[in-house]
Amino acid sequence: MKKDQIVEEVRKVREAHAKQYNYDLKSICEDLKEKEKNCGHSVVSLPPKRYLKATGS
Repeated sequence: MKKDQIVEEVRKVREAHAKQYNYDLKSICEDLKEKEKNCGHSVVSLPPKRYLKATGS
C-alpha cells in the first residue's frame, strides 16, 4: 500500500504535540480545547442523538 504524504505529515504533527505534553491525554485535550476556544472560528455543539429502544422481537 502506498504511503499518503498528508497522512504521514498529520501523524508526525500529532506525535510531536503528544510528546510536548508527555503523552498525558488530559493535558493534550486541555490544550486542544484552549486552541479551539481562541481560534476565532465558531464551534458547533450538537445535541446527543436519540436512539430508539430495542424491542424484544
